[in-house]
Amino acid sequence: QVQLVESGGGLVQAGGSLRLSCAASGSIFSINAMGWYRQAPGKQRELVAVITSGGSTNYADSVKGRFTISRDNAKNTVYLQMNSLKPEDTAVYYCNAEIYDNYLRKRDYWGQGTQVTVSS
Repeated sequence: QVQLVESGGGLVQAGGSLRLSCAASGSIFSINAMGWYRQAPGKQRELVAVITSGGSTNYADSVKGRFTISRDNAKNTVYLQMNSLKPEDTAVYYCNAEIYDNYLRKRDYWGQGTQVTVSS
């Protein structure tokens, strides 16, 4: 059994910062890409940022220069540092990871989501 547990969401004023964390645990053999997605009310879930096991990153245009994704492979944890937050960043943020379990079965796992609210 594999789980992703997120933390770090909350309420912040525009221009402020938040740091999200997502820790994977359970029967993990290895983790490929890890990423963050978000879903605002009435909108589709969208990719925010992704990082490969080798550290290559990719960002949505809307967050480039403001958000930074990183990971600690020893802790099976991915982070999202969010600076210069805007009201349009308000959404539920979900962690995602492509994981091989101890039976070498590969699948995508999702966290439970954490609310980020940016007030103007």
